[in-house]
Amino acid sequence: MVLKVYTDGGSRGNPGPAAIGVAFYIGVEPIFTYREDIGIATNNDAEYTALIRALEKIKEQREKIKDAEKIEVRSDSSLIINQVRGFFKVKQGKIKEYIFKIRTLEQEIGLPVSYHLIPREENRVADALVKNKEII
Repeated sequence: MVLKVYTDGGSRGNPGPAAIGVAFYIGVEPIFTYREDIGIATNNDAEYTALIRALEKIKEQREKIKDAEKIEVRSDSSLIINQVRGFFKVKQGKIKEYIFKIRTLEQEIGLPVSYHLIPREENRVADALVKNKEII
C-alpha cells in the first residue's frame, strides 16, 4: 500500500506568523492530520518544516501505517519539491540543513519516499490545516 502525505506551510507577512499542515492517507482513506503554529518564519521555512514534521510523524506513527510499502509526499511548492528531488541547486546553508534532515529521516523510516508536485487544488486539506479552517 502507498502512504500519501500532503504537506503545506505558509506565513502571513513572509516572514510572519507561520503554520504547517499535513494530511496522511493510505490509498484514499484518511489516517490522520497534523497542524502546528511554528512562530515567525518565511513561506519556504514553513514548507520545509511541514515536510520534516511529516516524516517525523511517520516515524512516530509507525503502527498506524504498518501496511505502507512506500511513501508519496505531495506538495504544491515547486521550489521545495524540485530542491528535494535534486532538480534545483541548494545554495543557502539553512536549506542544506533541511535537506540533510530530510535525508536522515528517509533513512530512519526505511521505506522508499518519492516527491510529487501537485496543483494547489489537490492540496486543499493540508492548505486548510495551515489556515486553521474547517475542511469542507
